Amino acid sequence: MAAVVALAGRRVDRGDEPVVRFPLENVGYVREQISRLFQELKVQALVCSAACGADLIALEVANADGIRSRVVLPFSRDRFREISVVDRPGEWAEKFDQTLDSASARGDVVTLDRAPSDSEAFLAANVGILDEAAHLAEQLAAGIAVIVVWDGSRGDADTTSDLAEKARELGLDVYELKTIRVEKA
Repeated sequence: MAAVVALAGRRVDRGDEPVVRFPLENVGYVREQISRLFQELKVQALVCSAACGADLIALEVANADGIRSRVVLPFSRDRFREISVVDRPGEWAEKFDQTLDSASARGDVVTLDRAPSDSEAFLAANVGILDEAAHLAEQLAAGIAVIVVWDGSRGDADTTSDLAEKARELGLDVYELKTIRVEKA
């Protein structure tokens, strides 16, 4: 059965973190994994945010494969761009602007802007992503799958982990893709 995918994942590392979670040089590796899984799941639509890293990579893959995408932002486009896109290395700003312009023209951008703090806004965006995925799945008579692109949970304040937990509570299948290459022995 075809699927609507709800996705969340890591942003690329700044480069000065003590723990490597998603190095910029792994963007191609992550793109390949996402593309492969989209094909396996027969993805009809993608719902995610648009942060630098996993989100924008998934949106690029969807665009290249002709897959509909809906973007959920926790607050205004300008604020999101400032704190979740342009603060990391890579050419994310142009990708973000093109992606948002295209999605906006289709009416596929949802801006929540209702949480009192940034951390609560990102958690609310996870609920919005799952709600939008359910809405699209109903429209398209498709199933829902959830993909998390990460290096594993960082603990309580991990919004990617939050999406996976919420999805599991709803009985949804959760697929995990790694941002760090795992060498086979």
